Amino acid sequence: MTTSLHVGLIGVGLMGHGIATSLLRADHRLSFLDHPGNQPSDDLIDKGASALTSAREVAETADLVILCVTGTPQVESVLFDEGGVLEGLKPGQIVVDCSTAIPSSTQAIDARVREAGGRFVDAAMTRTPKEAAEGRLNLIVGADQALFDVLKPLFGAFAEHITHGGPVGAGHTLKLLHNFVSLGFTAVLAEASAASRRAGIDDAVLLEVLGNGGGGGVVLERLRPFLTDADPSGFRFSLSNSLKDVGYYQSMSEDLGASRQLSQAITRLYQDIVDAGHGERLVPELVSLLGESQSKQP
Repeated sequence: MTTSLHVGLIGVGLMGHGIATSLLRADHRLSFLDHPGNQPSDDLIDKGASALTSAREVAETADLVILCVTGTPQVESVLFDEGGVLEGLKPGQIVVDCSTAIPSSTQAIDARVREAGGRFVDAAMTRTPKEAAEGRLNLIVGADQALFDVLKPLFGAFAEHITHGGPVGAGHTLKLLHNFVSLGFTAVLAEASAASRRAGIDDAVLLEVLGNGGGGGVVLERLRPFLTDADPSGFRFSLSNSLKDVGYYQSMSEDLGASRQLSQAITRLYQDIVDAGHGERLVPELVSLLGESQSKQP
């Protein structure tokens, strides 16, 4: 694949804006879908990006299209609705789905894109908007080897670690496995932290004990700023999105006939918090929310 491409981006949210910034820094041309859910994008336009009014126009204009939307329903909408990507798809054009989605739906979407003459790749992301803007995401790709090799230089513009997971669907499968582990660890650490506070343990002491033992790791470090300074920005991911991801994991594990005993309990915890009206709060705030819910129990 050539060193400079015209990339069409649909979904300029927190992660998508970071990807856009990194693509422009790597001298790729960029067109994106103008949408109310986007982050402010004047900075992208100032750097040469153009805003278009439909997903069809994005596909018509670009060499390839990257989707960075919330999940399966949004992917299907931007691809298949009136004015969607498939209406503007060119023969052999590549669609890269960086969302978090249910693998069985990913495979069905792949079939529809191929029927329309295009090629489809799932390239799920881990890490945060900060790393997206720095070009340091982790990317987990589902594609045949030849197509993965073609796309890897482009992915290097916004990803530091690029893993070929296997055929289409493998990227989303591995992302759901990853997020279940990450959000499961978060739930365990948040519940333990809330209990620790009720027991009168100093947060700094808990952090020291966990960090020096079996509780240490990436998730603890993301929660650390909240425990020390009530700063939730270490894990800029909403509780509603957390519920979506563990729910997708539940659907995938059900499709696979895999055990879901623990995931059912974790999903219920996030569901209860979201049902209580806290869906837009950030993940680290789960510590204080669980503390509040404990204090209300008889």
